[in-house]
Amino acid sequence: MMQDLAMTQPPMKFNESMLKDLHLTTFELQDFLHRLIDFQMKNHSQPDECRGYCQGDIYKWVGAYNGIHGYVSLLICIFGTIANILNIMVLTRKEMAKAPINNILKWLAVADMFVMLEYIPYTTYQYIYMKPGEKDLSYSWAVYILVHMHFTQILHTISIGLTVTLAVWRYVAIRHPNGSCANFLLAHSREAILFPFIISPILCLPTYFVFKVRETLEVDTKEHEAMYHVYFDTDSMLFRFNFWIHSVIIKLLPCFILTVISLVLMHVLCEASRRRLKLKDYDNPTKYAIQLNLNEHKSRRPPRCDRRNDRTTLLLVAVLILFLVTEFPQGLLGLLSGVLEKCFFAHCYPPFGELMDLLALINAAVGFVLYGLMSKQFRTTFRSLFFKRHFGSSEMTRLTRVTTTCV
Repeated sequence: MMQDLAMTQPPMKFNESMLKDLHLTTFELQDFLHRLIDFQMKNHSQPDECRGYCQGDIYKWVGAYNGIHGYVSLLICIFGTIANILNIMVLTRKEMAKAPINNILKWLAVADMFVMLEYIPYTTYQYIYMKPGEKDLSYSWAVYILVHMHFTQILHTISIGLTVTLAVWRYVAIRHPNGSCANFLLAHSREAILFPFIISPILCLPTYFVFKVRETLEVDTKEHEAMYHVYFDTDSMLFRFNFWIHSVIIKLLPCFILTVISLVLMHVLCEASRRRLKLKDYDNPTKYAIQLNLNEHKSRRPPRCDRRNDRTTLLLVAVLILFLVTEFPQGLLGLLSGVLEKCFFAHCYPPFGELMDLLALINAAVGFVLYGLMSKQFRTTFRSLFFKRHFGSSEMTRLTRVTTTCV
């Protein structure tokens, strides 16, 4: 309606005498016009080219999940926080800390733990304490949202960097175990872990300038209450550049690297399995005829170091595949938002926000389950730590010796 009036009436010109009669200063007039433009843009209908974007049953399903996201994410965060604390306690044990891969997993658990610890108050207030459709437009909550965005993005980027480091480390250990690259990584294992903590805040640098807390005025109420929200200019070049950095460099590029490394690791597992079957086929059946069945069975089993190697490789493949399932959809949505810009970002990206958070939280929480299912050393250390003080000391010594030579 205000737009129609502006189109039918001639523009009003103000001079200094009129401003004096209205008891207004130039600054107050400019502030009023600025707020008026904000109000018109907020209530202005979407252009025709954005109509029909992102409609269908999938958005109904996503909307149905968004109604219960607070409770689901809270349960995952509580479980994941406890699980990662247990991971840290187990992986910092002397017999576990000798392997560089376990140190990477430990710091990955630390980053994931802090992500979920910070998400607990956010989801409790945003999705459980506040009623559906209710919004907190106070200055303190706007500042908290801004800090929440930056904090979680930096820590999640650190987790991505540590996952890539883990994959590269395992690739070098499998393909070039005695090469110069492997020796270099062993000599600089601490620097390799520290690097994601340094580079992640730098990669997230454009985000610090894109989002800011902005004040608007509620003109529908008599009190003219000031409202605050996190603002970003979708028309700015920096906003589009940030989307490209976030989607391509932080999300899709690590996904590509991890896909290649995961395929290589799975190929190594298949080659090892075929090699063992071939060795079994060429066994001389008369060679062990005079031996007991138990000894014959033991002679045909692959070396313990090889079995340990395969379990470790299989564990890391599972971690990498879970990471791909979590991060690739986020990178794809971010890339489409950077390419298609306004319409896609306004209509398609926001409904998937809670679902993307859910996938990231699941990825951060299930490490304990994966380690327990696929690592015998992890299970043995966990039992000795929490159930019996001196459980399996000889077993732990043997496992430690295997770890330091095979991983």
